[in-house]
Amino acid sequence: MGNKGLDFKHKEVINIVDGRRLGFVQDVTANLETGIITSIIVPGSNKLFNVFGGNDIVIPWQNIKCIGEDVILVEVN
Repeated sequence: MGNKGLDFKHKEVINIVDGRRLGFVQDVTANLETGIITSIIVPGSNKLFNVFGGNDIVIPWQNIKCIGEDVILVEVN
């Protein structure tokens, strides 16, 4: 999975545990020393009502199971 952070921006994230659509990738985090992506960030469900956020879903890289053209499948309990 040698993707660049920008490649994730327009992909929808779906949880394979329960089939829920978590939203679209908002940001990624990376190890600055290695440049390796460590997690993706999806806005929380009530982000529209809470301008300052705080409800973002941070999904560690090891929880990403498949990256497709338009969708990222993750395993989040």
